[in-house]
Amino acid sequence: MSLPTSSFERLPRQGLLLLAALALGWGFNWPVMKVVLSEVPPLYFRGSCLLLGGLGILAIARAGGGSIRVPRSRWGRLALVTLTNIVGWNVLAIYGVGLLPSGRAALLGYTMPLWSVLLSVWLLGERLTAGRIVALLLGLAGVGVLMGDSLEGMLRAPVGVACMVGAAWSWALGVVLLKRLPVGLSTTALTGWMMVLGGLPMLAVALPLETSRLAWPSFWPAFGVSYNVFVAFMFCYWAWNRIVLMVPVAVSSLSSLVTPLIGVLGGALILGEQPGWREGVAALLILAAVGAVSLKRS
Repeated sequence: MSLPTSSFERLPRQGLLLLAALALGWGFNWPVMKVVLSEVPPLYFRGSCLLLGGLGILAIARAGGGSIRVPRSRWGRLALVTLTNIVGWNVLAIYGVGLLPSGRAALLGYTMPLWSVLLSVWLLGERLTAGRIVALLLGLAGVGVLMGDSLEGMLRAPVGVACMVGAAWSWALGVVLLKRLPVGLSTTALTGWMMVLGGLPMLAVALPLETSRLAWPSFWPAFGVSYNVFVAFMFCYWAWNRIVLMVPVAVSSLSSLVTPLIGVLGGALILGEQPGWREGVAALLILAAVGAVSLKRS
């Protein structure tokens, strides 16, 4: 049985708890990815995590008695949402984070709400209310403050910037297509199939391109791979799809802006990047934006 879409205009309590866990899980994964990429080729890293995580989610769905069978008429839809949400986002993001500081790559990736809000008005007919416009401006202002004087450094790595902006656009389109083209599966089965179908072509391309660079990683990169499989993929992708199907695109997309803030803080804790006053100002702006679209009015 598939989850009804747009059941709420704002995130209910369950959605807020999922959002908090998602922000921590994905936010800390940005510096973790940087550690993994120091020893593991990008396509092998992302493809193997997707495949293992997807098979794990499908096994959980099956063990729980749920159906994982995809209706024959819905395979095309499943392929399209996988191409945008999984393949486009993961391939471009993993190359982008390899070319840019992890926290700054996260910031560029999370310009996604700008594109998704605009696409949702065009493709879904969602209302662009004054509150959502204010929230969008607050959120993007927070991202801009975090970028700060690092913008000049980003421009010295134009390929990395192009990868992350392309990743953000692909993810935004994918979020809208999840609402526009329902596949008719439970959130768990949908997430599992998207990950499996996204991981297989990445591994197929990795075989000729990256096998010569493949070696058994040391402890921390291996730990990062495990973190990606179980936390960043199995849990966080399920939680994200749940939130996307629960509320309008503008609400879910703007709520995701908490994640790059955690990503910058994670970079400070794990990689030694030093936060300053910008992080404090950005935190206030981003939390105000998330509160504006996520919290229920009394």
